[in-house]
Amino acid sequence: MSFHYTVETSKTVDQAVTDLSESLQEEKFGVLWDFDLTSKLQEKGMDFNTPYRVLEVCNPKEAERVLSEDKLVGYFLPCKIVVFDDEGQTKIGMPKPTTLLGLTGDDQLNDIGTDIEKRLVSCIDNSK
Repeated sequence: MSFHYTVETSKTVDQAVTDLSESLQEEKFGVLWDFDLTSKLQEKGMDFNTPYRVLEVCNPKEAERVLSEDKLVGYFLPCKIVVFDDEGQTKIGMPKPTTLLGLTGDDQLNDIGTDIEKRLVSCIDNSK
């Protein structure tokens, strides 16, 4: 079983990010931060030219649910979704919330994680 969910799309990285952001809004997830990793690495003098964006996303209601159950879950928040170019192919992916929350050993958190994961997978699928 994989720790991540990743899909491919024929869209550009920028278009995939735009479409993903819209799909996330429909599920009440906001993009807290759109981190252009490529630009940051180049700013620091690195020769990294691959388009690579990291979106930190959050649904406040879901964040409250998991934090009310276990405050240490904050280590996994906000959820991250990456959009990047892999040899000319745009990929969209995330670490699975069920994998991360499964590390706690709390069945209640696993149930919440399953729901969140289904919704985020749907957002990713709808944006590819």
